[in-house]
Amino acid sequence: MTSRSLSVALLIAVPLTLHAQRVSAQRVSAQRAPAAPADLIVTNARVYTADETHPLAEAFAVRGGRIVFVGSQREAAALKGAATRTVDAAGRTVIPGMVDAHAHFSGLAQTLSAVDLTGTHSYDEVVARVAERAKTTPKGTWIQGRGWDQNAWGDTRFPTHEKLSAATPDHPVILQRVDGHAVLANSTAMRLASVSAATKDPDGGKLQRDAQGAPTGVLIDNAQALIANKVPDATSAEWRSALKGAIAVMHRWGLTGMHDAGASRRMIDLYEQMAQANEMSLRLYVMISDDSAAIQHYMQIGPRAALYDGHVWVRAIKLYADGAMGSRGAALLEPYSDDPNNSGLLLTAPAHIRDVAERALRAGFQVNTHAIGDRGNRVVLDAYEAALKAVPTADHRFRVEHAQILNYDDVPRFAQLGVIPSMQASHQTSDMYWIGKRLGPTRLTGAYAWRSLLNSGVVIPNGSDFPVEQVNPLISFHAAIARQDANDWPAGGWLPEQRMTREEALRSITIWPAYAAFQERDMGSLSLGKYADFVVLDQDIMRVPPELVLKTNVIATYVAGNAVYERK
Repeated sequence: MTSRSLSVALLIAVPLTLHAQRVSAQRVSAQRAPAAPADLIVTNARVYTADETHPLAEAFAVRGGRIVFVGSQREAAALKGAATRTVDAAGRTVIPGMVDAHAHFSGLAQTLSAVDLTGTHSYDEVVARVAERAKTTPKGTWIQGRGWDQNAWGDTRFPTHEKLSAATPDHPVILQRVDGHAVLANSTAMRLASVSAATKDPDGGKLQRDAQGAPTGVLIDNAQALIANKVPDATSAEWRSALKGAIAVMHRWGLTGMHDAGASRRMIDLYEQMAQANEMSLRLYVMISDDSAAIQHYMQIGPRAALYDGHVWVRAIKLYADGAMGSRGAALLEPYSDDPNNSGLLLTAPAHIRDVAERALRAGFQVNTHAIGDRGNRVVLDAYEAALKAVPTADHRFRVEHAQILNYDDVPRFAQLGVIPSMQASHQTSDMYWIGKRLGPTRLTGAYAWRSLLNSGVVIPNGSDFPVEQVNPLISFHAAIARQDANDWPAGGWLPEQRMTREEALRSITIWPAYAAFQERDMGSLSLGKYADFVVLDQDIMRVPPELVLKTNVIATYVAGNAVYERK
């Protein structure tokens, strides 16, 4: 070894050694000093901590909502007092509270009252579900739905409004596609929004039209606002009730935290009001929607972390580069293989992404930009690179949300720029049936390329993008390790060389989302001093065959050592 390489090795090794010594000293101090009794002891468990320094344990103790001991049952018992609660896990698996690194809080809340169109196998089925809702909805009242996907129908062309309009003549109807990047509206809704053949396509949006130029009812990406802005908003009380319902759904599936991928100032104010009133039993990392007034408002306040006893973080901004693959709005470097006159849509000017990124770097905010197509991803990486050149910043943790389709040349740029690819493994298993038609065979090597990115030196916080996908985080865990759907198809996995290991998959829903949100000192693993957020499972997802992972049930979900969900 040369003197130079020895020096580099020492520079790396010394901080790691000092960190290990501090951790060790902290453990010794915490375990040798006379300690007050724990509030809660979890025992007789197989605990996967997601902490590399102590990956497996059989017990842990909680005081004041934080972990004060992790180790053996015998040692944990020393912290038991007269008032200590004890949870006997009966040999079950315990993991850190799961965190969805990219989802839509208000979107999930809305779907709880909207017409559920997920799983429909034809346009006729969509129309039937909406017509059924119309029977119990006062005339003139808007009907909203979400979840249709023409790729799952026998006829995979976009639908047209005529059948829907005929079935719902007395109601304005707007139905969002499963990916949230297109809507289908009936004639009443289009009339109320003054959408006609004379309506021009907005920047970053497109109206599907018939041979005569009349709108067919499908509006893509930025064009959705032409009708969506006409839908009356819910009251604050209605929103509050719906958000509580969404929190309950998340806890049911073992989520103790989420990253809300785009929230308005009004919604953020409501989140804070709920947290102040102890109605936010969730670790909520908020991304501010791309609204100039809202961004300016929060930049003037500055980044805020762990508000209201660690329940709300406001320190990130959400931007959009392009659309989605399902609606052919994702921006590609070359045209779609099944639509040779279309290369997708850029929803935001690259200069805008760069400008917001520079301002964010100066103000201490993170920027997280939606990019799905290979051109969309390159545009974002180029904008980030230019911003970082103008405002050099260490540990900025900028993110690309989705990063689904990458050109081979752009894979190493994430690590080189310090950019985090925030991805959703369940998108791969939803899209694999038809993505080859969109891209052709040569571009598939950069599709959902988790292993290629991990090998380049980055981490991948995992999520669901709910309500685009289902809330259950184990769906993404299973997809990450198997690259198969719930029916174990295809045999061996789809492009299996891109799979994650189980250890990586666990980190992707625990400690990696925490890192991607600057939260790793407080959450993400069952480690000394961190929040006591954890989940009890009825199967060992780290050891059972992959085909059994999706049969795993959440027995209980705890936040700060308190049960927020228990299976009956």
